[in-house]
Amino acid sequence: MKTATRTARRRTALTVAAAALVAGLTLTGCGDDGRGTPAPTSPTSTTASATVEPGAHDQTDVDFAQQMIPHHRQAIAMSRMAESHATSGGVRELADRIEKAQEPEIRTMTDWLQAWGEQVPEGMYGMQGTDGMVDGGMMHGMMGPRQMTDLDHASGRNFDTMFLTMMIRHHEGAVAMAGAEKQNGAYGPAKDLAEHIIKTQTAEIAHMRDMLHGP
Repeated sequence: MKTATRTARRRTALTVAAAALVAGLTLTGCGDDGRGTPAPTSPTSTTASATVEPGAHDQTDVDFAQQMIPHHRQAIAMSRMAESHATSGGVRELADRIEKAQEPEIRTMTDWLQAWGEQVPEGMYGMQGTDGMVDGGMMHGMMGPRQMTDLDHASGRNFDTMFLTMMIRHHEGAVAMAGAEKQNGAYGPAKDLAEHIIKTQTAEIAHMRDMLHGP
């Protein structure tokens, strides 16, 4: 009788151990990589959360992107004129720097608008019309078509002076737009870009003033 009891207890213990082992294997298959370490998070889920968050923006962010894109396009158009029109190597170098900085910013802001389901402006004047006029005035320091034509027809030192004068005003407009975004926007990356624009273009304004009024 004692032998039968010991045998029954041994069988029960083996059954419990086997059940525990199965449970452990099941948990391992779901939560780790088989070596007792957590399974890696899906790259798809982490990438999605790291990209544009459609709900984390407001109208200020939309306006900032929709206005800054054509504003940047005009700065790039002016800068490309300097490649063949400018006499000063400093002007050509500055123009090249402006173009290389603002092209990727346009792509970034375009991605934001598309992710938010908002309209991406077309052309140099975007959603403000072909003359760049807003409420009876020129948008944020932008040049009108006539001014762009005059700049394109200029050459030599005359072009250098016109380019620097116009770009200073253009940058001042961008800094004002970025200031409004930094103060009132809700989307973190847009506010970061606005701060970057304020910093870099304020420095470029000072540099262009030195070039314009220097020896």
